[in-house]
Amino acid sequence: MEQLQCVGTVKGPGETPHEYTFIAPDPERRVKHGEFVYYWADVEGETRQILGRVTARRSVQVFPDSFMADPNVPPDQVAALLGYESDASELFEITVAVLGYHSQRMKEFINPRVPPAGGASVFIAGNELLSEVLSRRKRGQVGSAFLGSLLSREPDAVPVALDAYGFTSTHLAIIAGTGSGKSYLAGVLLEEMMMPYNRASVVILDPHGEYDTLQEMQNRPEFSQGNYRPKVRILRPDTIRVRIDTLTLGDLRYLLPNLSEKMQYQLGRAYSFAMRSYRDKFTLEQLLYAVRQTAEGRHAEDDDSVGEDDPTTGGLIWRINSALKGSQIFNDHENLELHELFRPGQCTVIQLNEVDRREQQVIAATLLRRIYAARVETDKKQVGPGDKSYIPYPVFCLIEEAHTFAPASADAVSTDVLKQILSEGRKFGVSVGLISQRPGKLDSDVLSQCMTQCIMRIVNPIDQNRIAESVESVGRDLLRELPSLSKGQVVISGASVNTPVMVRVRTRITSHGGQDANAPEKWMQWFEEEQDLAEERVTAPFAPRKELPVEPDGDMLWA
Repeated sequence: MEQLQCVGTVKGPGETPHEYTFIAPDPERRVKHGEFVYYWADVEGETRQILGRVTARRSVQVFPDSFMADPNVPPDQVAALLGYESDASELFEITVAVLGYHSQRMKEFINPRVPPAGGASVFIAGNELLSEVLSRRKRGQVGSAFLGSLLSREPDAVPVALDAYGFTSTHLAIIAGTGSGKSYLAGVLLEEMMMPYNRASVVILDPHGEYDTLQEMQNRPEFSQGNYRPKVRILRPDTIRVRIDTLTLGDLRYLLPNLSEKMQYQLGRAYSFAMRSYRDKFTLEQLLYAVRQTAEGRHAEDDDSVGEDDPTTGGLIWRINSALKGSQIFNDHENLELHELFRPGQCTVIQLNEVDRREQQVIAATLLRRIYAARVETDKKQVGPGDKSYIPYPVFCLIEEAHTFAPASADAVSTDVLKQILSEGRKFGVSVGLISQRPGKLDSDVLSQCMTQCIMRIVNPIDQNRIAESVESVGRDLLRELPSLSKGQVVISGASVNTPVMVRVRTRITSHGGQDANAPEKWMQWFEEEQDLAEERVTAPFAPRKELPVEPDGDMLWA
């Protein structure tokens, strides 16, 4: 049993009904912002610890200014010479937001609505208590994701583990400014999901090629248990395939540039013609044939090529060919098969770093649409074992640079699919994790539907306001902490923890692949290599010039 550590005395209620203030000398500066304290209260016939989080701190008694006139003499020495009590010369008023007592039956904090009595003692919460009540899962349990330790305590003193059920059923958002460590945190989360106590089915959309180092998990003993060893599959841009008949009319309109209203109308007719004629399975040539068949003014007895004489038809065919013909990604027969991408114990990384942005959005839209439809069909028993759409387990899709796929100020083809999955996917076991460094550019409806949030350092006021508008579970006191967080520190809130906490992210087991290039080091390296080559050329023995073939005019070329 941990020893009780009294740190202050209750002064009275705070500005809101769920706050109170207490007075503390705090010479050791232990009562920090975000620290957890408690008082005792009788609730329903039992004496309970009522936990709270420190939200503000201000001085109410300090050294007189005259004690600090000489910077070379500490004010406490002056106080001692004049007979002041050093410990009593500095006092703080601490504001605490009440969380309540943790109910083992309800698995959450219950606010008893019992304010502390004036003069009651306030205690620092012990490490054992916080380890018991802050996280919904214990480190290493099935369904846990150990991300790090409580920031206000010594490293590893209070481990913090997310409840994987919480974020895989109600979605996840990782929000951070550039260089705050969001990709590093995502790597830690993915490591936890592939541990033997989770064995998740994960697909990552990776626009920058940062996650290929996750392959190291396959050879690390920390991830193996019995006959289980995680599989990491990397799909590079030259291996990504999207079959043309999986594109919707909206996908095609999004891919084709500068369509006039007449072109959009004819494309719609042609798409419907192709779907009817070929039973949802058509090739590029069959789509082009459908465009010609639906050309304005064309008659059934006309030749197939007649329709191209119409400017609208010719322009539409030219745009379709420009976008799809010869494309390495969009083709007639190959596709990313769902049962190969999604499998328990497998992490599939789809690298999009050499793919055009619009094509990235279409790839994401088609993949998300297909996996959602497959889970619906599987859940409703419309498909069975052996069918390519049979996915009998939940899946998790992690999307880097989410503001690219659901921008706030533009209509992207992937936005509506994401919104549908975020609102309905939990019923069918399709969950999404969004990672973004610019929440201000991320669609607010998309962000607001992520019920677990990991928020790192954010300095931009626009981004801070978007978080405040879209994230309900983070208190304003913690939002004020965002600009002051250091790299690797994160505020976690929502459905995967019992209360918002500030966490120090643990060290990754695998290598981090998202580091930026160090420009000065690269410049110095280039000059050193050039100097070495120059010295080699000076010291190398004279080599005779080599004759090249004679040109037709008879001149001899020398090199």
